[in-house]
Amino acid sequence: MSERVTMPALGESVTEGTVTRWLKSVGDQVAVDEPLLEVSTDKVDTEIPSPVA
Repeated sequence: MSERVTMPALGESVTEGTVTRWLKSVGDQVAVDEPLLEVSTDKVDTEIPSPVA
């Protein structure tokens, strides 16, 4: 089953970011709050957790 993932707010002045690396592949099991992808912005590089399992 697929789920839509929305990038969470990373700060008041951050309006866009780039997915630099997916940490999961199609078909992988994913748990809630498990790191799903890495995002890079002009102010921060961070991992985005999965909102759903």
